Amino acid sequence: MVVGDFAEELETVVIGSGPGGYVAAIRAAQLGQKVAIIERGEIGGACLNVGCIPSKALIHASHKYQTSLDSKILGIHTKETTVNFKETQAWKNKEVVATLTKGVEMLLKKNKVEIMKGEAHFIDNETLRVMYDEDSGQTYNFKHAIIATGSRPIEIESFKFGKRVIDSTGALNLAEIPKKLIVIGGGYIGVELAGVYANFGTEVTILEGSEQILPSFEKDMVKLVVDAFKAKNVSIVTNAMAKFVKQTDKKATVTYDAGGQEEAIDADYVLVSVGRKPNTDDIGLELAGIKTNDKGLIEVDEQGRTNKKNIFAIGDVVPGAALAHKASYEAKVAAEVISGSKGAAVDYLAMPAICFTDPELATVGYTKKEAKEHGYDVKESKFPLAGNGRALSLNQTEGFVRLITEKESGTLLGAQLAGVSASDMIAEIGLAIENGLTAEDVTLTIHSHPSMAESVMDAAELALGQPIHI
Repeated sequence: MVVGDFAEELETVVIGSGPGGYVAAIRAAQLGQKVAIIERGEIGGACLNVGCIPSKALIHASHKYQTSLDSKILGIHTKETTVNFKETQAWKNKEVVATLTKGVEMLLKKNKVEIMKGEAHFIDNETLRVMYDEDSGQTYNFKHAIIATGSRPIEIESFKFGKRVIDSTGALNLAEIPKKLIVIGGGYIGVELAGVYANFGTEVTILEGSEQILPSFEKDMVKLVVDAFKAKNVSIVTNAMAKFVKQTDKKATVTYDAGGQEEAIDADYVLVSVGRKPNTDDIGLELAGIKTNDKGLIEVDEQGRTNKKNIFAIGDVVPGAALAHKASYEAKVAAEVISGSKGAAVDYLAMPAICFTDPELATVGYTKKEAKEHGYDVKESKFPLAGNGRALSLNQTEGFVRLITEKESGTLLGAQLAGVSASDMIAEIGLAIENGLTAEDVTLTIHSHPSMAESVMDAAELALGQPIHI
């Protein structure tokens, strides 16, 4: 404690205001806790300000542009379409991001959560200090703490971020549409942003170290994305190792190795998207005695509790998928436990994962391989979107709905969706898995017509051996 600094008392303090932090703060307040939240950057964290939300805004804008270029099949002819990218960025920043940021701040205040703007550092497992700026700060004693400090892009030693080498935040805030873009890393962030600029007409090259882009999704799903990329002249180099980059004021040249052959390519910008690292290295975890693994992730139990019983951790700072909705889910569990719940615990089986590519990809529960590894005798039922009336009317028939069911009982174990509205349709299947429903339960649920959701019902009928539309 700083000499002359009298510690103030806090009941529950949340560090970080992203989709984990602000949800934890609000839920804890709803459950009767007196809550304070500490944020060193913008309210809403990385997801809202420089991640999920702004990226989806640019994806939407790029789709609108692409549609305007190629709608002749619908009988719509346009003379010329142009993009004022500064206006696009202004819409994204002011109408989307700023609106949501203000909304989150309003919700925190509505729930009587005290907002502190500053950097938090643990002094021990019951005390922390908040630095409001370089010269002023305050020490606090706390009863409970929830760490939700999120993550940041990984920087490669040979690809230091600069004017021409950028991270995802830089890619989301470019002032102009580049003529050429190199993306190092074919995970979901890199591929989504590659899709944005490819839709806007950028010549894109993706360098991926493994045998396929989006390695966490199944091959038949990824093939649809690869085919769509090829139609937009996106070059994908797999099993590629980026070695180094040379930058000038106007361009960057990347040298990489693929199959033992060394190649060099030029671009206006190089987006490095090889993963993210947890923001756990500068908040004093060692002083609080909190254990982390070799990746800097905080070790927690099924209730989000660290090795210090009064300190919890959620979101990107703990092991598992770095997903905003996972952080929000863990936030509610931690808040409930702090407020006295004995039975609250995480269960990740029905945790969806989505990639907003062309077409969209979504998965939840087990794949066929995973279900078999867990000892299930399974059936796979795959319904093509070409058999769905709504997909036809949208002129977006690429993709499918695949259900994984337990063969004897028909219980839903997992699903993989590829195609238009996959990000929305996956919720129905997640609900079914969470509640132990069967394929028959899905078929007995009346689905509106015409809708994309009907394809889930059709896949369920296929699982029962009673298909109507295939």
